[in-house]
Amino acid sequence: MKLAGKIAIVTGGSRGIGKATAALLAKEGADVVITAKDQTRLENTAKELRKVIAIPGDIRKDVDVQHVVKKTLEKFGKVDILVNNAGIFPKIKPLHEISESEWNEVIDVNLTGQFRFTKAVIPHMMKSGGRIVNVSSDAGLKSFANFEADAYSASKAALVLLTKN
Repeated sequence: MKLAGKIAIVTGGSRGIGKATAALLAKEGADVVITAKDQTRLENTAKELRKVIAIPGDIRKDVDVQHVVKKTLEKFGKVDILVNNAGIFPKIKPLHEISESEWNEVIDVNLTGQFRFTKAVIPHMMKSGGRIVNVSSDAGLKSFANFEADAYSASKAALVLLTKN
């Protein structure tokens, strides 16, 4: 019970890395809020993990981000841990074939969404301390021949630098 009494928010918590992270945080004693835009999948994950609370929200919408943080604070009074995990991986195609809307969607989810959640929790974490974990990728650290996921790589590289600052 290393995390007993700690409150965590995990974005993209309904599947994959986010779901596994939420399960581990709960196992270690934290109270965990998971959020994702697919409400059905989110609720199914909450039922499966049992020790987590689901609050639906779209990381691309500031009003949703504020709602998740507000509901977490109403329920628990604080936020100790934020795991910025939500992300998307676009269709693989050369840079010159990516539309501006595809580019913007990847940047909005993989970078700006993390900014939104981080900005929303920092004032509350400054009062009691806390930790923010940003989930990135090797694609944000180095280039890979013929990878052709430039928006994804750019979003993850920017997230790495945001984290270091």
